[in-house]
Amino acid sequence: MAAPAQPKKIVAPTVSQINAEFVTQLACKYWAPHIKKKSPFDIKVIEEIYEKEIVKSRFAIRKIMLLEFSQYLENYLWMNYSPEVSSKAYLMSICCMVNEKFRENVPAWEIFKKKPDHFPFFFKHILKAALAETDGEFSLHEQTVLLLFLDHCFNSLEVDLIRSQVQQLISLPMWMGLQAARLELELKKTPKLRKFWNLIKKNDEKMDPEARKQAYQERRFLSQLIQKFISVLKSVPLSEPVTMDKVHYCERFIELMIDLEALLPTRRWFNTILDDSHLLVHCYLSNLVRREEDGHLFSQLLDMLKFYTGFEINDQTGNALTENEMTTIHYDRITSLQRAAFAHFTELYDFALSNVAEVDTRESLVKFFGPLSSNTLHQVASYLCLLPTLPKNEETSFDKEFLLELLVSRHERRISQIQQLNQMPLYPTEKIIWDENIVPTEYYSGEGCLALPKLNLQFLTLHDYLLRNFNLFRLESTYEIRQDIEDSVSRMKPWQSEYGGVVFGGWARMAQPIVAFTVVEVAKPNIGENWPTRVRADVTINLNVRDHIKDEWEGLRKHDVCFLITVRPTKPYGTKFDRRRPFIEQVGLVYVRGCEIQGMLDDKGRVIEDGPEPRPNLRGESRTFRVFLDPNQYQQDMTNTIQNGAEDVYETFNIIMRRKPKENNFKAVLETIRNLMNTDCVVPDWLHDIILGYGDPSSAHYSKMPNQIATLDFNDTFLSIEHLKASFPGHNVKVTVEDPALQIPPFRITFPVRSGKGKKRKDADVEDEDTEEAKTLIVEPHVIPNRGPYPYNQPKRNTIQFTHTQIEAIRAGMQPGLTMVVGPPGTGKTDVAVQIISNIYHNFPEQRTLIVTHSNQALNQLFEKIMALDIDERHLLRLGHGEEELETEKDFSRYGRVNYVLARRIELLEEVKRLQKSLGVPGDASYTCETAGYFFLYQVMSRWEEYISKVKNKGSALPDVTEVSTFFPFHEYFANAPQPIFKGRSYEEDMEIAEGCFRHIKKIFTQLEEFRASELLRSGLDRSKYLLVKEAKIIAMTCTHAALKRHDLVKLGFKYDNILMEEAAQILEIETFIPLLLQNPQDGFSRLKRWIMIGDHHQLPPVIKNMAFQKYSNMEQSLFTRFVRVGVPTVDLDAQGRARASLCNLYNWRYKNLGNLPHVQLLPEFSTANAGLLYDFQLINVEDFQGVGESEPNPYFYQNLGEAEYVVALFMYMCLLGYPADRISILTTYNGQKHLIRDIINRRCGNNPLIGRPNKVTTVDRFQGQQNDYILLSLVRTRAVGHLRDVRRLVVAMSRARLGLYIFARVSLFQNCFELTPAFSQLTARPLHLHIIPTEPFPTTRKNGERPSHEVQIIKNMPQMANFVYNMYMHLIQTTHHYHQTLLQLPPAMVEEGEEVQNQETELEAEEEAMTVQADIIPSLTDTSCSQETPAFQTDTTSNRTETTSSETGASSNPEAISALSETTTTVAGAVPALAEANMPQDATSASAETK
Repeated sequence: MAAPAQPKKIVAPTVSQINAEFVTQLACKYWAPHIKKKSPFDIKVIEEIYEKEIVKSRFAIRKIMLLEFSQYLENYLWMNYSPEVSSKAYLMSICCMVNEKFRENVPAWEIFKKKPDHFPFFFKHILKAALAETDGEFSLHEQTVLLLFLDHCFNSLEVDLIRSQVQQLISLPMWMGLQAARLELELKKTPKLRKFWNLIKKNDEKMDPEARKQAYQERRFLSQLIQKFISVLKSVPLSEPVTMDKVHYCERFIELMIDLEALLPTRRWFNTILDDSHLLVHCYLSNLVRREEDGHLFSQLLDMLKFYTGFEINDQTGNALTENEMTTIHYDRITSLQRAAFAHFTELYDFALSNVAEVDTRESLVKFFGPLSSNTLHQVASYLCLLPTLPKNEETSFDKEFLLELLVSRHERRISQIQQLNQMPLYPTEKIIWDENIVPTEYYSGEGCLALPKLNLQFLTLHDYLLRNFNLFRLESTYEIRQDIEDSVSRMKPWQSEYGGVVFGGWARMAQPIVAFTVVEVAKPNIGENWPTRVRADVTINLNVRDHIKDEWEGLRKHDVCFLITVRPTKPYGTKFDRRRPFIEQVGLVYVRGCEIQGMLDDKGRVIEDGPEPRPNLRGESRTFRVFLDPNQYQQDMTNTIQNGAEDVYETFNIIMRRKPKENNFKAVLETIRNLMNTDCVVPDWLHDIILGYGDPSSAHYSKMPNQIATLDFNDTFLSIEHLKASFPGHNVKVTVEDPALQIPPFRITFPVRSGKGKKRKDADVEDEDTEEAKTLIVEPHVIPNRGPYPYNQPKRNTIQFTHTQIEAIRAGMQPGLTMVVGPPGTGKTDVAVQIISNIYHNFPEQRTLIVTHSNQALNQLFEKIMALDIDERHLLRLGHGEEELETEKDFSRYGRVNYVLARRIELLEEVKRLQKSLGVPGDASYTCETAGYFFLYQVMSRWEEYISKVKNKGSALPDVTEVSTFFPFHEYFANAPQPIFKGRSYEEDMEIAEGCFRHIKKIFTQLEEFRASELLRSGLDRSKYLLVKEAKIIAMTCTHAALKRHDLVKLGFKYDNILMEEAAQILEIETFIPLLLQNPQDGFSRLKRWIMIGDHHQLPPVIKNMAFQKYSNMEQSLFTRFVRVGVPTVDLDAQGRARASLCNLYNWRYKNLGNLPHVQLLPEFSTANAGLLYDFQLINVEDFQGVGESEPNPYFYQNLGEAEYVVALFMYMCLLGYPADRISILTTYNGQKHLIRDIINRRCGNNPLIGRPNKVTTVDRFQGQQNDYILLSLVRTRAVGHLRDVRRLVVAMSRARLGLYIFARVSLFQNCFELTPAFSQLTARPLHLHIIPTEPFPTTRKNGERPSHEVQIIKNMPQMANFVYNMYMHLIQTTHHYHQTLLQLPPAMVEEGEEVQNQETELEAEEEAMTVQADIIPSLTDTSCSQETPAFQTDTTSNRTETTSSETGASSNPEAISALSETTTTVAGAVPALAEANMPQDATSASAETK
């Protein structure tokens, strides 16, 4: 298998190149945003740029990128566009800029929305240009650019401006382009359409001639475009050279056709036009398809177009067609052809009288129609309204091949989509994995088109939705599998041995050589299938590896996916592997097949099952795994072996490769999607259209739901009646009780429920009354019944004062329907989620809620907060493998809950025993839950009823307070509760206490009744299933776990009523959809009542590793983001409590009215300045260090040594001032920089007890959802902005800090970026050099924004900062030494207890040694010339000042730090002085040399 040539990467221009460019010089003169005096608009500039820069360079991406980045479109092209100045160059320039914005994935239409006046004129000119002759004014390359622009327009129907123009091209009047007979046939099919058609005709007659001519041109646009394309296609020769411009034009045109067919609004009328043009027949017979190399992508696109033209949907209604309906349509077509043949063509009698199954294959149709003449074929086609009628005595102008293909392709039997899918193997093989056309490399530039499905706003049907996601998910996984195989196999270094076999010269953690492989079972196929139901094999490997790696192999779980690989290397022993050369020929890879682990075998050859029982210890190093092979793949391979004599693949495997468990769930997800497509997906009616992107986007909002709930118990949501009133601004709150003392939470609120359909009003007054009524809330305070006398009986309460938008989100979440909550950083998304869960739990105790999040970390945060609320922990269950990370002693996993139930059962039975003893009842009532139940019924209830009859109010006599206590039968049992139980103040109070005591007892027996099942079910597995299906009310899992386990959950009969999704904007579209369908429908309907999604689409989307799928297929779009784009109503949380107000300003421009919670202004930590630093945020400009800015040792592995050293120096400076290291995190935008910074920290200060390590050093993407007090951020890039241009990444980067944000970047690069302007204009308003206050202690008392009393020092560059920190550190060591000596001179009584002078002397000796070592180092380092001021530490020499400084830095006052320092003096002595190496040219890159 020849490996394809590697595509080249587009190299972004450097800042110096940008500045030197002709374009940049023009920009600085005419439109650059930072230039104050701009020259007036000149049309010649546009002409000149277009001719010289764009056309001359053949539309080079680099040139267009420069132009777009310089804000050419926003500040020059569209701002000055008008019909008077419109020209070819002007139109083409705008199209190039818009296309570039789409390629870069940045918003493209914003500028047009701001100035929409001339857009209709501009768009009409584009249409005209797209139809121009190819040898005329517009070249084919230019027309390809126009096609791409039109494609972007058709895919942006959510933009009103675009939709208003595009609609005229794709509405019913476009059927003017049909031939007359076909039009008549279509109108006859749907009588309703004829009415509309007649109406259109009438309206046309009223138009003036000019307007009518214009309208006709627009309606016929797509028909004419198709005809133009066919003429271009026919001009492609079969074997002579062809220009790539023609090929690209044809590819882009087919892409446009696919996109029109794949959206219902564009497809509805266009599909008939496309069918009438017979485009597919022309394409399949074209020379381009037959040209193997040039036509490969064209053929793949054509297959996609064929699939969508015949898609199983009714074009007019948009309803999905069932298999029966598709078969009926097929039979109707064949029988109409048979009727035509019988009536008019005697030579086709045999065909007309045959049954359908006999004549609907391609072979039989060719047999019947092949012998006919061209004229006869034309007559048959015209009879079916496929071609115009052939006039008498005239020859047809179509060739016979075309006519025959037209009839055959239209009438042949098609295999149904679901059958194709079911026969497809789920694991990729070597043929798919290394096919660049299907799985592009990481170097996808966004220039060409690909044969991949796209995820846009709308889908045709649920089947289409699932299929597109299935294909993309499969290919994205294949790309990751390819990387893993290449990595593992090349590490194993397979070479050819002397005897022709394979020898492995290396080893890989994730792969092992196979010792033996045998297929042990091939089960019979199911009826109607031709592949086995299952195929199992045994794989033996020898685990002669380190213990922790051996544990990883032995820890392979059931359903983990591995890959079986055959290599036959041809390279001799010792050949070096070159990663730049094609992988397959180097290692001699022949086959790749997937398999799924069933389990490891024990000594007796039985599979070791997963479960709570410990695993057996196996002897030796040989391990055998039982695996499932893919039955479809096995059947294909065996058929190939038997029919074609190919070798048996399953006898050749010599490597087994495993993958990281977190990245290895693709097979289960694909299987889940395939199962969903084979079942009738029942999505709730109220969600169906919204998921497909149609209908009223607000139809699932609670206000429009027919089953709205009027009265809701808000439980502990409100802290007081004032809080409640403040939470409903603009509403009239009526409390049912007048007494303010009784107006205390919890509250029940009755809302005015309005039915979805309004009635016509007769009277304006009535309407006023109605609006008044709609604003009135009836609030009823109620008392939670006493739960018992023990302190733990008191319910846990919410303590958060929710804002009115948070309350609206909670209210919406409690009501049925779809709730979307947009939660900007720090706005309390998790708190809102937890409160919704708690309120649903208390309002609807019989309902079950499913919680789904993207990450285990988010799920754990949710769980920790849920446990703090009033929710019985026996109703909580956590599925998946993340529960180990829960920061609690309690285990909420399945087996953890089983153990809890068993332990709780024993506790409760002990309580029953105590109760029995206190009542003096003989026997063994506490033996089982069953006996306890009888004891309650016959002993406890009888005593309670007797007690009630004695103390209940009889007639008119006043009740006696003492009787409540006197007759109480359970005094002895409650002897261990706080005494006295009864207060004796009033009858009502004591009676409530007595009832509370009884409730406490009753709850014991209620729980035991629920736990009876665990006595009857004996195995842990059965008990855990029972818990999941019956007991748990709140079940939590990650979206990945839901996708993996759907089959098992449905099989168990899992049921739930509500779904809450956290981090919804970070979850893949399909992984958001699957949790809706984890249960079987009831009577054909879904029981789902609520779907609450909480997320933030302005932060980072799901991670897609392959750029082609991310950019071209839009796979990174989450369902949450798509719903927002479609227009589904959202609740936008609008008050953040994480960061200082000044830091919030850096990102709040991205949100609707994002403000601050009061505590952000009031709390001291937010109002106090950052010690030692003049500003709370600063952008620090970092120039090249030793002539180097960014570097790229591996593709996309960007590093910047200058920024890395600067960031670490600032971190060390802050720690030396006394900042705790764990309150500082270092973030960067690239993995390469992350590794470099970690290396520098290890060298400089990692093991130094005075400094330590930051809380985290990681990438911005990884840190999403986390926060820290101080963030140091390195932006790395110096040539091009890179992926920070995605505003979502900027928002995440700016919103991680609470108190201080310090950004290191090349300012000249980032300040020109249009998308980043709102943040960078604030950052660049402050000085671009670091301003520090070295003598200010941490923590400081200075208020934020105040002028400091200490001297401010300006750091100009990184070497200066490095030297400064080095001097500061040395000074600190000296003051610590001085402090020790002072301690030694104190009398013994003044020395702290337990602190021995002898120890201190020993410490000091060690420290003095260190000082001599450092003294030797100092001269050689400090001699280095560096333009800087003398640090403040060295100017002040009085002993008093020195002591103060030392205590201010926070080190000398810390005895542990000193002792640790003394123990590690040698480390310390060597660690920090190395920082000054940053000044020494020869050593500057030593840290980067060590990076990976």
